[in-house]
Amino acid sequence: MKKNTAIQIVLYIILIVFAVLFTIPMIYLISTSLKPNGALYEYPPKFFPTLKSITLENYVYIINQGKFYVNFLNSVLVSTLTVAIAAIVSSALGFCIGRFRFFGRNILFSFIILTMIVPGMTLIVPQYELAVKLNVINKLPGLIPFYVAWVIPYSTFMIKGFVENIPREFDEAVHMDGGSILTVFIKIILPLAKPGIASISIFNFLTAWEEFPWANTVINDNMKRTLPIAISGFFGQHQFTQWGYVFALSSLSLIPILIVFISFQKYFVTGITTGGVKG
Repeated sequence: MKKNTAIQIVLYIILIVFAVLFTIPMIYLISTSLKPNGALYEYPPKFFPTLKSITLENYVYIINQGKFYVNFLNSVLVSTLTVAIAAIVSSALGFCIGRFRFFGRNILFSFIILTMIVPGMTLIVPQYELAVKLNVINKLPGLIPFYVAWVIPYSTFMIKGFVENIPREFDEAVHMDGGSILTVFIKIILPLAKPGIASISIFNFLTAWEEFPWANTVINDNMKRTLPIAISGFFGQHQFTQWGYVFALSSLSLIPILIVFISFQKYFVTGITTGGVKG
């Protein structure tokens, strides 16, 4: 018993240390956003601003700058639609691959998984050529299909694992009551796979919300930019980087992420531990 207790104490200490290490950058981000721009170049640097030096001028500038709301809404729109479309497509794919036996099933699934190992940056050029042909350059909706394509493989992998863990007796019961395959999918699979859908939704939201290289490549109009591009706009502005504005805008960009994570938190751990593992 004492040995187990000692091991638990060590594990808790390790977890606390890692939690602190991962929290420090966020604390520094927020504390720095509350400093005047001039205070950022003080030496020796201070981790926290003094009570007298705390200011909201960086936030006031960001909010009063009209483009913030537009960039924020652009990111919300793109991320939300990416999550919704990816959830529908990956749920259907995961259901088909995980529930049915058909010719080429394993080949199809292997192909989907193999796409996960392709570095995203190697796809920029062919994706750009495709975007030109589809006439979606400098158009906000043009980001969504590419984001969906990026997250589908992992999402399908997770949902397939959940589907395989759901007993087939449920399907048989639905069929005995005269239900169709669509009824099984809507009434059985989707409700029971809710933790998996929630967990992939968090990952997919983060992917779309934080994505920078592709959006910066195809979007040139300031009013169509997403938040990551808006943040990059402060680098080198006025001959030097406006770090106060960068940290303030970065802090504001955390709000939707926290809202999404808190909303789906109860499903998150179940989703990442159960998905992809056949019981």
